[in-house]
Amino acid sequence: MNKNMIRIKDIAKLSGVSVGTVDRVIHKRGKVSEKARKKVEKVLEEIDYTPNLLAKTLGSSKVFTIALLIPHPGQDPYWKLSLTGLDIAQKEWRPYHMELQPYFFELENAKSYTAAAEKLLKASPDAVVSAPIFQNEAVDFFKQLDQLGIPYIHFNTMISEVSPLSFIGQDSYQSGKLGASLLHLASKHREGKVTILHIRESVQHSVHFREKERGFRDFFRSIRPSQTVSAVIIEGNDMDTFEEKLIIAIKKNDIKGLFIPTSSGAKLTAGVLEKNGLGHISIVGYDLLKENIALLKNDKIAFLIHQNPSRQLFRGIYHLANHLLFKKKAPSKELFPLEVITAENVDSYLEAVLH
Repeated sequence: MNKNMIRIKDIAKLSGVSVGTVDRVIHKRGKVSEKARKKVEKVLEEIDYTPNLLAKTLGSSKVFTIALLIPHPGQDPYWKLSLTGLDIAQKEWRPYHMELQPYFFELENAKSYTAAAEKLLKASPDAVVSAPIFQNEAVDFFKQLDQLGIPYIHFNTMISEVSPLSFIGQDSYQSGKLGASLLHLASKHREGKVTILHIRESVQHSVHFREKERGFRDFFRSIRPSQTVSAVIIEGNDMDTFEEKLIIAIKKNDIKGLFIPTSSGAKLTAGVLEKNGLGHISIVGYDLLKENIALLKNDKIAFLIHQNPSRQLFRGIYHLANHLLFKKKAPSKELFPLEVITAENVDSYLEAVLH
């Protein structure tokens, strides 16, 4: 194969590294990690052994469709943030005759999930990336995909009853333990109890929320077995009286610290605490939303745990595209690091991400 037919950009995509990294490996200049170097060298070897692979792919008229079953981005800023990964992926994979088709469902409506899943199945996609939030409905859906022979990848939430090609995201249980550890650090010099606060969450159906709560409780059980760890759930129609119900829960449970396992919940809660003169209560929340960053810098949030939703979705699409186009095996799990963001490191972190 004429090596000029393959661009550095193509090798970078196949390797899962940057164009600059490929350039440094090929020309043997600059610093490259051993892990990245091996990835690039492996792809270069594969190209030599299968010389017409990329040319055949680019010359084929076959169009692959990857469907995405995800919450509607207009309902929650976390899912809006995740969709930036879709925009990037569409530009990356369009030259390879790859179409990405999202199917949205409502966060608080299991029937909406089922309806979106049925619509997706009728379209007969080649592969599926999904955030399986509603466990019972998700299991039924993925069993149908198994019967049809359609490969799929989970991101954000992992369920054990089915067998996806891969799971992309964080360990929810360990994330809950980390949140508990950070809350303990932020509030240990105050009297009172710590609480996990579920807002707008169908906790009984959501695996990742249950796992975060389990990790949260286990952490405090391990360091102080006698300490009471409560959970407060404010969801559905209760949102109309959120402030009232939160204040009642704080006073009833003598709360000194709140762990909020959603991206948007921290802002809502911080506003209520400040309004009612309860700014001394520590908050540990999730994700680098603009509002959360501002609250972090103003000492209204003690810590944020970054989940990188955009990257999660992007990597899910990446693994499925490589599976469809090049028969590459996806890792069974790609666990993202549990990144702790503080007021002191948030600016440098954002600068590093942007560059």
